[in-house]
Amino acid sequence: MADLVSLNKVLIPKAAVICQDIQLDQQALKCLESDPGPVEFLNALITRQLYPDAVRFLARALPKREAVWWACLSARSSLADNPAQNLPQALEAAEAWVYKPTEPHRRQANVAAQIASFENPAAWAAMAAFWSDGSMAPEDAPVVPPAESLTAKAVAGAVMLAAVQNQPEKANDKYLFFLEQGADIANGGNGRLWPG
Repeated sequence: MADLVSLNKVLIPKAAVICQDIQLDQQALKCLESDPGPVEFLNALITRQLYPDAVRFLARALPKREAVWWACLSARSSLADNPAQNLPQALEAAEAWVYKPTEPHRRQANVAAQIASFENPAAWAAMAAFWSDGSMAPEDAPVVPPAESLTAKAVAGAVMLAAVQNQPEKANDKYLFFLEQGADIANGGNGRLWPG
């Protein structure tokens, strides 16, 4: 993966501000010492092969809708040839929210994520959509807004699970590919890149 030159949709100018609520490895924290911008920080993480930290950072840096789309792409690539029926449904619910981020779609993503359990990227992509806005409480209960960082945590979970779930020996290659997809999304693309 060549060094990135831009992340147009990342509007926060300093990586340290984005990292305030992310748990990073000690090596990743050292990359913040020079007070880099988002592009420089992400390039430093990738160069040092700190891929989980790079995923956590990009998931938090992207706007929520774009971040959920990235989770969807990663999750879709990890679906087996004959996945359990509840996995595509969770993924489709998350994608429906990305295409049209309405309250009914957000609520449906939660239902689909619960049915899919939480041992797969599709469920986490759906949870990322649910945690994007609104309330985490049932519709007839007082509003309980999700923490601002929850979507990013679910997105990072989806992407990292997708990298290691099938063929874990190829995890580094998958991380690099997913980060390339995320960077494409961060620059206004649709993230639909072909591996290889």
